[in-house]
Parts: sequence; structure tokens; C-alpha cells
Amino acid sequence: MPRAAVTAPADAALSRRPPHRRLPGIRAESLHAGRRRNPPNVRMRRALLVVCVWLAGCAAYHPRPIAPAELARQFEARTLASAELHAYLCRALGHDVTPWPLPGWNREMLTLAAWYYSPALDVARAQWGTARAAIDVAGAIPNPVLQLPFQWATPNPGPGAPFTTGLALDIPIETAGKRGYRIDQASRLSEAARLAIGNQAWKVRSQVHDALLTLHAARERGALLAHTVDAEQQIVAMVTKRRSVGENAGPDVDAAVVAATQAQADLAAAKAAEQDARAQLAAAIGVPASALDGVRLDFDGFDDIPPPPPAADAQRDAILHRADLLGSLADYAAAESALQLEVAKQYPDIHLGPGYTYDTGTHKIGFGLAGITLPIFDQNQGGIALAQAKRKEAAARTAALQDAILGDLARALNRYRASIAALKLSGAHRAAARGQLNSQAAGFAAGDVDRLTLTRAKADYEASEIAYLNAIVSAHQAAGALEDAMQRPLTPDTLTPGTGDAAHSPHEIAR
Repeated sequence: MPRAAVTAPADAALSRRPPHRRLPGIRAESLHAGRRRNPPNVRMRRALLVVCVWLAGCAAYHPRPIAPAELARQFEARTLASAELHAYLCRALGHDVTPWPLPGWNREMLTLAAWYYSPALDVARAQWGTARAAIDVAGAIPNPVLQLPFQWATPNPGPGAPFTTGLALDIPIETAGKRGYRIDQASRLSEAARLAIGNQAWKVRSQVHDALLTLHAARERGALLAHTVDAEQQIVAMVTKRRSVGENAGPDVDAAVVAATQAQADLAAAKAAEQDARAQLAAAIGVPASALDGVRLDFDGFDDIPPPPPAADAQRDAILHRADLLGSLADYAAAESALQLEVAKQYPDIHLGPGYTYDTGTHKIGFGLAGITLPIFDQNQGGIALAQAKRKEAAARTAALQDAILGDLARALNRYRASIAALKLSGAHRAAARGQLNSQAAGFAAGDVDRLTLTRAKADYEASEIAYLNAIVSAHQAAGALEDAMQRPLTPDTLTPGTGDAAHSPHEIAR
């Protein structure tokens, strides 16, 4: 008989016969030679090797406990002179940052430091990592199921061994493009998570700029109030002396004392505001307040007030560049993919069931379908309805967000224009006060004006300087609100959180 016709039952029968007996068409030497080539210990070693290779491909669990005390220690150790921060700045800017530590920190570099240390950005980056991992989960192909049936037959109905055994596979095959829809949904959610990093990065940038502006205003206000306090105290001394000789009435002295006391209170409040703004800036960066000790801050960015943009340009920037709106659109696209997936679930998956069975001397090879779910009672109407409702909800959320953005943009633009107009008026008032002071100084030099009048003119001028400073701060605050509404800077900025490729976004670089 042909060699391929020899079956496993014949081998089993051969093993029970004496060695000198041979089956027709089969040489005993060939059988013994096959056994010599594959002795049992070699087969066992091969099986163990396969098992070891399979186990080596499995992931292992690595514990990473969190110790609050260690987290606190790491936070207190943060500085603006660390080598890790230097390496991050070099990667983010694309060039070496020298000298290091920096002799001064401006808004741009402080924003980069905040993107490095910010815990809120760490959370956003971690959420993006989770969303990217979900893409791998969505693209996973279902594993086949191996079945090893075994039955013992008593009495033995066949010529072979009295048992039935074999192996069978259940190979699931997804239909209607379900896997593609899952991957598309996960990819859209991953994009939304990536855009959330940009949205959070803009918030961090805004917090740093607001804190730096507040600190700058507190320092400038404190310096101006120090001059005001000095002038008011001089006025109190002079009117008190005049009253002592009968030249002034009591109410004039009382008014001077009240003005001097108020100036001292304002100076104390400015010093407290400076300390609070300093702590606010440290919190915005993500470092302890002690990390700002000895750090020179550059406030040159607050010298200029950029002109307001045209309303059409501001609206276009807000619609095209706001990361939260783009993220909402990505969420809507994910809802679309989810609906497509639920529609595809109407069509059942196929399960192929190839297998081999040894049945008491008979070899059986099967090819067939292991099972098909019949969509008789449920055609996934509930899942489709839920997905449609979620898509409608996502659309409504996107429309509501866009309406809120446009409303905030209109208010911010009007506020900025009004603040610029108020700044011009305050500048005119300051110029008039300066002219009055110069006139009084000239009169004092000529002997036409006394020292009290000149000192009061100085106090009035210091008050106009403080009013002008407040107008500048209000204009910068309005500019910041307008930038937040557009999520675009009014002046060219190399650190604008982008919505493009992650490789070119410094805020997406994790520590």
C-alpha cells in the first residue's frame, strides 16, 4: 500500500506486535530509523522550547507604588536650574540653551518651564497615552479557540484504540468592517485627547502670563506708592507745622493725615499682593515658591499694547485654532464611528471550525462553521439607537461650545477696545499731571510757588502714574482674555500650543 495510507491505528497495532513482524509495504528498518531520529526526550525538549518561547512573549507585571512623602520631596526639589529642565528646553526649542542657568526668565521661557513641570499637563499627556493604547486594543484580532475533546469507548467498537480524541479550532472572523470602525473610533478619541493637551497647555500659558502680569503690577505699584507715601508724609509735616503757627485750620491737617494713612495702607497691600503674585507664579509653573528665590524675571513683554485684530480675523482664529473646539469635533467623529460600528453589529460574525478527530480507529478531518448568531430576536436596535443619541448629543455639545466661544470672543474684543480707549485717556491725564508738576517746579524755582504746593503736585502726579499703571494692567488683562477666546497670541509667539503634528509641539513632550 502507499506510504501515505499508513494510519495511526496501524502504528498502534504495530507497537503491540513482535519486532520481527512487518506490515505489508513498510520496512521495519524505516520505522525504527524514524524513532531513532525523534526519540521521546528530543520531542519533549522541543515541546518545552515552544512553551518557553510562548511564555517569553507574555507581558509581566511590574509594580510601581506611589509614596506621598516621596512625591512631596520631589516637588520641593524642583528648581529652574535643573539639568532635566535644561534638556527639555533644548528639545522644545530645537537648539542649545546657553548660558545655563539662565540669567533672566521672560514669559516665553517661564511658559516652557510650566509645560515641563505642570501636573495638569502631566495628566493630559497620560490621558493621551491611555487613548493611544486603546487603539491597539481596538485593533486586536480575536484569538482562535483550541478544543481538545476526549472520550473513552466501552466496549471498543472499532479495531483501533478504545477512545475518541483530537483537536478543533474555533476561528472567529469579524464581518462588515467592525474592526476598522473600532480602530477609527479609538483613533478619533486619541486625537481628541491629544488636542486636550493643547487646550490645557494654553490654560497653563494663560496662568503664567496672568501671574507674571500681577507680579509686575504689584512691584510697579509698590514703587509708585512708596513715592506717594513719602510725599503725603511731607505734606502732613508741613501742614502740621503751619497749623502750629496758625496758618492752617484743623480740617486741612486731618485730611492730610487721612491721605498719608491711606497711602501707607495701599503700600502694605501692594507688598502683600507682590508676595501673593509670586506664589501664584510659582504655582502656575509647578515649582515651590522657593524656586523663584534669586531668579531675575524679565517684564519687558508688558511694555507694548498690540492693536486689536479685526473682528472677522479674530472669529476665524477662534473657529480654526481653538483646541477645545477641534477636540469636540474629534469627539463627534468618534461618535460617528461608534454609530457605524453599531450598524455593522447587525451582521453576525463567522466562526470557522476546522478540526481533526481520531474515533476508535477512524481519522476524521472536519471543515465547517462552528457557529453563526442568527439575528432573529435582536438586530441591535438598542445599540444603534443609543449610538444615534450619543451622536446627537456630541453634535449639540459642539454647537453649544462654538456659540459660547463666539460670545466670549465678542465680549473680549469689546473689552479690549474699551481698555485701549481708557488707556489713552489715562495717558492724557498723566501727561496733564506731568505738565502741572513741571509748571509747579518752575514756579518753585522762581520763588512763586511754595514747597507745600509743589509737594501736592508731586502727590497728584504719582496718583496719575498709579492710574496709568492700572489702565495698562487692565489693557493687558483684556488682551489676555481676547487671546484666551481665540487661543492665539496677539503678537507673534513661538510657543503657541499647536494642533498639528505632535513632533512639533513642545507642550506634548513629556518629562
